[in-house]
Amino acid sequence: MKVGVYFPPQAEEGKPLPALTYLAGLTCNEETLAMKGSAQQYAAQHGIILIAPDTSPRGIGIEGEDNDWDFGTGASFYIDATNGDWANHYRMETYITLELQELMERSFKVDTERQGIFGHSMGGHGALSLGLKHPDLYKSISAFAPICAPTQCPWGEKAFSGYLGEDQEAWKKHDAVEIIRAMDKADHKPILVDQGLGDEFLESQLKPELLEQVAQETDFPLTLRRHEGYDHSYYFMNTFMQDHIDFHAKMICI
Repeated sequence: MKVGVYFPPQAEEGKPLPALTYLAGLTCNEETLAMKGSAQQYAAQHGIILIAPDTSPRGIGIEGEDNDWDFGTGASFYIDATNGDWANHYRMETYITLELQELMERSFKVDTERQGIFGHSMGGHGALSLGLKHPDLYKSISAFAPICAPTQCPWGEKAFSGYLGEDQEAWKKHDAVEIIRAMDKADHKPILVDQGLGDEFLESQLKPELLEQVAQETDFPLTLRRHEGYDHSYYFMNTFMQDHIDFHAKMICI
């Protein structure tokens, strides 16, 4: 697995720094944030290391891994697969929350007690689900145009049936809406989500209204901002990137 890392100027002092893990969307990789996200300048202001893992294992040789753009290579959905050959290799939750943690602490001088997670689209789903499932690991969570309820959209249904099998109760463990519904209120922490209203995937795939609904039902501290005219692209993300880095900095740069 490849991982992209940005070190701010403060890293030259040699002290462990807070880190923000970024999970990219379908078809992207570990270079996408650095090339398109415009996040480095804002991370530098706060002394935050940016960590960007690849979106899936690659070249494993599983039959069908390269057949579709929204399943297999570049489309891990950041879960631990349990179905078929995928279970032996597509272990992204374990990779990000365990293996990558050891690498970050050992090689990147990350203060693992001060971490946040954010992402876009499929990566927004990953940020929400992993952040909510691992509250002791991630102190802050945000997302751009996330797949909010993967158990209720075509992208998620395709991925979960392939990686997890047909037991839809098992799918709920990786769905932010269902995770919030089942959470203890003591584990609630503020989440920031930005969504463009010109996003071509808004109604069919992203479904932020379901996240908003469960937040209202459970008194969860969600800030969901909707923006007229913005689509699913990194131009949308660039506009609000500083807001997200500042949001995380308030919780991990202390």
